[in-house]
Order: sequence, then structure tokens, then C-alpha cells
Amino acid sequence: MNCYCGSLKPYKNCCEIAHNQLAQVKTAEQLMRSRYSAFVLANGDYLMESHHSSTRPIKEKKAITNWAKSVQWIKLEVLETSKGKEQDNEGTVTFNAYFYENGNVEVIHEKSAFIKENNTWKYLGYSK
Repeated sequence: MNCYCGSLKPYKNCCEIAHNQLAQVKTAEQLMRSRYSAFVLANGDYLMESHHSSTRPIKEKKAITNWAKSVQWIKLEVLETSKGKEQDNEGTVTFNAYFYENGNVEVIHEKSAFIKENNTWKYLGYSK
């Protein structure tokens, strides 16, 4: 089975590597994809670990995890990336994440900002 993030690699050769060791993430897009997979798996620990310390919603961890479990994830579409390469310190990724909720197909459209913290890519926040 291909990874939840939409790559053609198996999960164990893709997002599982990031989920086991965040420092292995080389680009902002790779982090965004691994965070999508973490939502699919309702992996709240990884979602918190990969969130920048200045914006980390630790008090919302349980609610985020419960919501991620309550919906059925469909697919991820990466629309655009800006910077966010291995040599960069910041970048953005624009994407659509599709899911079923209450019998309806819903979409999260987001332009996510990523920044390196202690030389590791972290999710900073977003604009819609």
C-alpha cells in the first residue's frame, strides 16, 4: 500500500521514517506530508512534536486527535511549494486535504508556513 501522503512509496519507506525520527525530515513539503499522514493515523504526539514550540497547541492535542479519528481521510493534494528545501530555513506549502465528515466531502485548503527550529523543520502556522 502506498503512503497516506500520496507518494508512491510504502508508508514504512516514507512518512513512518519521519514519524519515528523528526530530524530525518529534509524539506518543508516532506514535513507537511508527514503531518497529513499523522492526521490520518491520529498521531497526536507527532503532530505536537512537529509543531513549532512558539505556536504548538499542546492544550488542544486531545481534541485534535479525537477530530482526526472522527473523519475519514481521502487524499492530499500538494498545490504549490515555495522555498522549504534542505538548505532553506523557511518555506510554505499550499495544499488541499480531503476528508469525509458527517457524510460530506470536506476540504482543508491551507498555505502552511514552515521554519527550522534547532535545525529541524517545524510547522509554524497557516493562512487560508
